[in-house]
Amino acid sequence: MKNIKNAALAATTLAALSCNAFAADYSDDIHKNDYKWSQFNLMYVVGEKPSDSDSKKHDYLEMEFGGRSGVVDLYGYVDVFNLTNKNSSSSDKNDGASKLYMKLAPRFSLDGMTGKDLSFGPVQELYVATLFNWGGGPIGEDTNNAFVGLGSDVMVPWLGKVGMNLYGLYDVNATDWNGYQFSMNWFKPVINFDNGSFISYQGYIDYQFGAESSATNVSSGGAMYNGIYWHSDRYSVGYGLKAYNDIYTIKSSVGSGFAHYFAATYKF
Repeated sequence: MKNIKNAALAATTLAALSCNAFAADYSDDIHKNDYKWSQFNLMYVVGEKPSDSDSKKHDYLEMEFGGRSGVVDLYGYVDVFNLTNKNSSSSDKNDGASKLYMKLAPRFSLDGMTGKDLSFGPVQELYVATLFNWGGGPIGEDTNNAFVGLGSDVMVPWLGKVGMNLYGLYDVNATDWNGYQFSMNWFKPVINFDNGSFISYQGYIDYQFGAESSATNVSSGGAMYNGIYWHSDRYSVGYGLKAYNDIYTIKSSVGSGFAHYFAATYKF
């Protein structure tokens, strides 16, 4: 996590100085910027969507990881739901829901694979971006989505380096392409303490559009996560407010509203 903090601080400084691109350098050693991180997050969420109730809640353990190896930029996690009571009536993950949910998001640097500097303006680097989501739904009807598209690292004023990706969505269960998704993520240290710990504003946006409409689904929808976290080298704690609007393109209030996330983390 120390590498992430240093990278975020460097990106913030660069963004404050200029919005011009700072290209990734693969000229001598493609592995010179390699790093990796992993952590366990104990999470508690109230009002997660889609749900017909704002009071539904559940706990879960998240095994989160990421890093860089040559031209491959990787992020992923595995969630294990309902650690304490899977059959609680107040949980939105009971009644035959899957115990696991997994996300894997590898990106492959076009700059590194072509050996060319593809940066321009505030864009630092371009990628072939992929994303895979598995599980989390009723058993036998689990999510099974694959995404592929174009990714980028972009210098944004104040936020610093931000990941932006535009994908086409392939529903593996339905064996059909179904619209597009724009995703954006950020990590911004906002307060630094003398002991090396800091407070960050971190989050993401996932927005689907161009999907097929039906009696229960609309053509667009998404979510935005806004988190405030305290970090040290080994621990973090935080709170996140997640806003939903027709999440997963699900129509009506079932897919819209707000959820509250509470997190305690141990970093490896």
